[in-house]
Amino acid sequence: MRPGDLRRAIPSVDRLLQSDAFAPLLAAEPRTLVLLALQQVQAELRTMIAAGGDAGAEVTSPQWYADRAAAVLSRIRAPSLRRVINATGVILHTNLGRAPLAEPARDAVEHVSRGYSNLEYDLEHGARGSRYVHCAELLVRLTGAEAALVVNNNAAALVLVLNTLGLGREVVISRGELVEIGGSFRVPDILARSGAVMREVGSTNRTHAGDYRAALGEQTAIILKVHPSNYRIEGFTSDVALEDLEPLARETNAALVHDLGSGLLVEATRLGLPYEPTPMDSLRAGADVVTMSGDKLLGGPQAGIILGRRDLIDRMRRNPLCRALRVDRMTLAALEATLSLYLDPDRARREIPVLRMLSQSEAEVADRANALVAALLQHGIAADTARADSAVGGGAFPAASLPTHVVRVTVPAPARLDRELRAQDPPIVARVADDRLIMDLRTVQPEEEATLLRTLLTLLT
Repeated sequence: MRPGDLRRAIPSVDRLLQSDAFAPLLAAEPRTLVLLALQQVQAELRTMIAAGGDAGAEVTSPQWYADRAAAVLSRIRAPSLRRVINATGVILHTNLGRAPLAEPARDAVEHVSRGYSNLEYDLEHGARGSRYVHCAELLVRLTGAEAALVVNNNAAALVLVLNTLGLGREVVISRGELVEIGGSFRVPDILARSGAVMREVGSTNRTHAGDYRAALGEQTAIILKVHPSNYRIEGFTSDVALEDLEPLARETNAALVHDLGSGLLVEATRLGLPYEPTPMDSLRAGADVVTMSGDKLLGGPQAGIILGRRDLIDRMRRNPLCRALRVDRMTLAALEATLSLYLDPDRARREIPVLRMLSQSEAEVADRANALVAALLQHGIAADTARADSAVGGGAFPAASLPTHVVRVTVPAPARLDRELRAQDPPIVARVADDRLIMDLRTVQPEEEATLLRTLLTLLT
C-alpha cells in the first residue's frame, strides 16, 4: 500500500473513540486526555508512514490505537520526578538529588505538608512571625555563630552575602579560588551578578598575604575565601589561611567571608576521611560570615546556610533579594529535623544516610556485595565482586578514596541491561565498565536491596 493510501486508511478520531476498544480507556480517563493521546498516536503514525515505514494491517484496527493510546496515557500520568535506587557508588550524586534525607527529616516534611503551619506566624503572640527563625536557633547552638539565615542553596547564599555587603564595592579574592561550582556556574559570574566588583590577587597556584594587603583600600568591602572543596592544586602552591586574613580584615574594616561550599558539622577524620574545615573552624579562625550547602555533607535538603555576625545577618535578612531566595516550609522542616540529629553526633552518624555511607567500612560493603552475588549465582546469573573506590561526589573530597567492593554482572548486552534497569519502577541507576554491569552497594539503602535483587532476577531469569 502506498503512503498516501496508508494515511487515508487511518480511522477518524470519532470512529475510534466510539469503538469498543476505547470503552475501557474512556471509562478510566477523561475524554480530553484520551483524545490527546490518540491524536499523538496518529501523528506519530503519519510521521512513520511519511518516512517510508509500513504499519501493516494494524493501521485499521481500533485495538491497535487503543493499546498505543493507553501507553501514551501511562507516560502522561507517570511523574517526571521519581525516586531512584543509586547503585553508582557516588554518594552525593548531583544528578540524583545529592543527599537522601534521614527518616526523621522525611517524617517532618510529611507532617508539615499535611495542613497549615506556623511558617510565618508567631504562636505565642498570635501575630505575624518570620520563617527565618525556624532553623536559626539550632544552627547557632550547633556552630557557635551569633546568627544564622537559610536560603535556597549555597550559590544563593553567596549572592546574598556579596550583594548585601559588597554592592558597588570591591571583593578581594585569590585567583586560585575563582572556581566553577558545577553546572557552568563560576565564582566570577556570581560576583558580577551580585553587583560587587571583583579584585583578583595572587596567581593560580600561589597567593601570599602581601598580595591581599596590596589590594586592600577604601573600596574594599569583603575579603572572600573560597574553600577548594571540589578540586586540589598540588605541587608548587601557596595560599593564605583564614586566620592570617583576619587581621587584614580588621585593619581595613572589611568583612571576612568564607564560602565552605560543602558544609560538614562533624569532624571528617571521625568518618575516616581527610581533614575538612567545619563552619565552627571557620568562625573560630575569624570569619565574619560562613556559607555552606544543606544537601551535601550536612545530609539535609537543598539549602544555603549563612552563619556569622548578627549585625551582618540582620542586614542580609532586610535585603529585598532575600525574599527571592527564601525557602519553603518543607525545606525548613527537613533541615530542622536533620540539624536536630546533630545534637547527638553518634545518632547523626547512624541515621543520616550520607554520614552512614561515608563511614561504612570496606568490609561491610564487601559483605553486602557477596550476599547479592551469592543470590544471583543461585539463579544461574554470572556475577562476582571486585575491589574499587566509591566517590563522595557533590564537589566534596575530590582526593578522598573510599575503598569498596562492587558487584559485577556478566551478561551478553550489559548496556541494554543498564537501560532496562533505568526503565523499572523504581529506576535503578548503575554503570557499565569492562563490558559488565557494575553496582556499588555503598549507595544502595539497606531497605532497597530486596528490590534491587528482585528486579535483576525479573530481567535476567
